[in-house]
Amino acid sequence: MQYYFVDKNQWQGDQVTITGDDYHHIVNVMRKKVDDHVICSHPEGKQAICQITAVDDDITLRIIDYLDATTELPIDVTIVQGLPKGDKLDWIVQKATELGARSFVPFNAVRSIVKWDKKKEGKKLDRLRKIVKEASEQSHRQILPEIHSVQTLANVVELSQGYDHLFMAYEETTRELASAKLSHRFKRIQPGDRVLIVIGQKVA
Repeated sequence: MQYYFVDKNQWQGDQVTITGDDYHHIVNVMRKKVDDHVICSHPEGKQAICQITAVDDDITLRIIDYLDATTELPIDVTIVQGLPKGDKLDWIVQKATELGARSFVPFNAVRSIVKWDKKKEGKKLDRLRKIVKEASEQSHRQILPEIHSVQTLANVVELSQGYDHLFMAYEETTRELASAKLSHRFKRIQPGDRVLIVIGQKVA
């Protein structure tokens, strides 16, 4: 059954309205029609099976039943990712969203070849948000992960203060701490904890 995130203001009582790109996907791509069913996800995490009741300038649906399902990780994971070349960030965001990451923070690393033009940053972030939405719908996430703007070292350090656990991808760790296994660190994480994962070279 197709799955769509629907803005809060498009839920009214037992009725849901779908417009924009999702309207196009339902009508022109999936060729859904009146009486067909889809799953709609509310921004607060509720999921409902809905029946299409009308297709006009927008799609009107009636809520049939709410789903009692939990698809989110029991922990809050944020990934701080150094800007990679090409479309690698698209792939990273897509796969990490499917795996359950809650938010993404791109940052400029010393050895990053890619530097985002401020004038084009907005479009790049919009593209990533679209990828997040599609990946979230594909994996039936209850919450849409957040994409932050490109951050500095100071921003990342400040951000880290609000997390219970911090993991940094650093190849020398295996040499310096040969006896310390990553699995031991993971076992310390408890449901409800916030985890920050930093991937990339030393930030500028």
